[in-house]
Amino acid sequence: MSNNKITTLKKLIPIVQKLKKQNKKIVTTNGIFDILHLGHVKYLEESKKLGDVLIVGVNTDFSVKQNKGDKRPINDEKARIAVLAGLKSIDYVFLFNEKNPIKWISQIKPHVHVKAGDYKLSQIIEKGVVEKNGGKVVIAKMEKGYSTTKLINRILRLHKNQ
Repeated sequence: MSNNKITTLKKLIPIVQKLKKQNKKIVTTNGIFDILHLGHVKYLEESKKLGDVLIVGVNTDFSVKQNKGDKRPINDEKARIAVLAGLKSIDYVFLFNEKNPIKWISQIKPHVHVKAGDYKLSQIIEKGVVEKNGGKVVIAKMEKGYSTTKLINRILRLHKNQ
């Protein structure tokens, strides 16, 4: 397992500072990544192409419940970050407990912050903090037909019909 990719924000800040001194372009993204699917993998691969280092912030179980309700996540936070750490496109992955990523984005100050294509630029609450620190927000194209919610609903329908 790629545990060297799994870190904390506290440990990540000096790593990012060192990478920036080496003129590495830092790309960040965030999400729940509950049931990893093709859409996630392609999204993360596209995000990685926008810079040298891809850092992924993953919502803790607590913040997932704040965002999605008590029935989520399906996979706990340790499982979700372990699976993400196994992806070639990701350089670092860490958990964040807040409902949104503004706090950690203001500390990392990425060159690029990527959001999934199901957002409009005006809906991205972290856009202001990214741009204030000289970065830009990019909306990545989504793989049509793939979403965790759709997968869960499909499984529920299959289970109900048995």
